Amino acid sequence: MVKKMNKINNLRYILEGAPAALWKRAAVMRGLALALLVGSSTALPAAEIRVLSGGAAKALVAPLTESFQSASGQRVQLVFEPMGTLVKALASGSPPDLVIVTAEVLEGLVREGRLAAGSGRPIARVGVGVAVNEKAALPDISTPEALRSTLLAVRSLVYIDPTIGTSGKHVAEVLNRLGISEAVRGKTTLLKGGYVVEPVGRGEIELGIHQISEILPVKGIRLVGPLPEALQKYTVYVATPVPGTREPQLVAAYVQHLLGEQARRALAPLGYTRPE
Repeated sequence: MVKKMNKINNLRYILEGAPAALWKRAAVMRGLALALLVGSSTALPAAEIRVLSGGAAKALVAPLTESFQSASGQRVQLVFEPMGTLVKALASGSPPDLVIVTAEVLEGLVREGRLAAGSGRPIARVGVGVAVNEKAALPDISTPEALRSTLLAVRSLVYIDPTIGTSGKHVAEVLNRLGISEAVRGKTTLLKGGYVVEPVGRGEIELGIHQISEILPVKGIRLVGPLPEALQKYTVYVATPVPGTREPQLVAAYVQHLLGEQARRALAPLGYTRPE
């Protein structure tokens, strides 16, 4: 009975807390909420939404999506891509119902008319960090000068291709600011996506630079720490409905779940901070 009541409370929070602007018909939503809450035999058929998300949001969004599906009985088709690939995907094929993109990318998509201004909800912020193998000594990255010396000293370096990923573009800018782009070019590997510091965990590359949320889940890795504040870049991820979605109520409920108490508790352990 307690378990059932907890599920009912979870569903009530998910459904009733969604932004009012996205409810097209309050009566329909109340009917759906009641059907879900009491498990009525008249419940509407389970719906599905498609969500396209930037890869650095995966550690947060993936488990929250699982809990949303478990609580609501609805389906979420979730795809993660580097930001450059994601933007290209939006221009071709059938559009998703929701995208989770960086604030910078969102601005561009709004200018292009693909997303509506003011419709996004920031869900998390993440910075860029440095990783080494779990058996390696921690190098000094405490200041820009210390980071520069460390990057010059390591035998090999990996980060995401700047044409594909948000953090890769920033790392390239950092190397330019430190004046060592050419010095490290020959020992640098650029990967196209995924957990790009995995070769560091396998002992194949000495040091990796990536968004912290994509460092922490990797086996065999030690997070040295974030980049020095003077060189840091914080990326805010924003959940934004795509105009024309056929499931606006379900999208709204899903976004609210991404903003809920479970999400807030998960931020710090997964390498994120609140998007303030």
